[in-house]
Amino acid sequence: MPLYMDIHNLDDGTTAEDVAKAHAKDMEVQQKYGVKYGKYWVNESGKKVFCLAHAPNAEAAEQVHREAHGMMPEKIIEVQPELAEGFLGGMETNAAGAVVFPGAGADARDPGIRTVLFTDVVNSTTLTQSLGDEAALAILGVHDTIVRDALSASGGREIKHTGDGIMASFVSPAGAVRCAIQIQRELDKHAQANPEHPLKVRVGAAAGEPVEQHNDLFGCTVQLAARLCAHAQPEQILVSNAIAELCLGKGLLFEDVGEVTLKGFGAPVRAHAAAWRQ
Repeated sequence: MPLYMDIHNLDDGTTAEDVAKAHAKDMEVQQKYGVKYGKYWVNESGKKVFCLAHAPNAEAAEQVHREAHGMMPEKIIEVQPELAEGFLGGMETNAAGAVVFPGAGADARDPGIRTVLFTDVVNSTTLTQSLGDEAALAILGVHDTIVRDALSASGGREIKHTGDGIMASFVSPAGAVRCAIQIQRELDKHAQANPEHPLKVRVGAAAGEPVEQHNDLFGCTVQLAARLCAHAQPEQILVSNAIAELCLGKGLLFEDVGEVTLKGFGAPVRAHAAAWRQ
């Protein structure tokens, strides 16, 4: 069956316990419509809930909410299971069905916010033209190894390989920035050891909710991260304003580069460059 995610805007005063009761009512009536609501994310500060359900169609998923408690979603989108797993992770839940941070206890509810990170090898086409296919692939393989090692060390998950870069997802924005710092430092070491073939990378990152304006899972966040990556200078880590704010007190340094104009965004976006040189 197709997999759907919906978004609910919560009324003032609605608690996580209220959401748990509503989810329990969904479970009572869902079989009638061939729907299975498995888990949900509660963002209490943002007053939002995101539900994940297998359903024959979006209408059936909505009908369960309508009959169970009347808390109707603002939007519902179909999502690919592998993308949901990639962006959101293993999705450990508590007894009520709320997704929680792994190993952090039943009350450590995961709000569903994720940081998306892109890497992009500078002048990857030129590498192929100057070195040949085999040598260029070997150089790109260095990038892949360094990025994947950094992801493993910082809790990131690879979503896909873009050909000349990698897209990844993080629960922790600070973890994403530390991953990017490790990538740039390891590439700098490689360049010093191999001055004839320096490998330089741009990194861009943004944080956001599962369902935003676009009808894609993390659509706006992915677009912003990709555009920041494209806008970054070689060896630069460029992140959204939200990431810089979420990393306050984490021991990370950022330079405010002001508002930048990005393709696909109607208004300038404030960006920050993460410091990585020791």
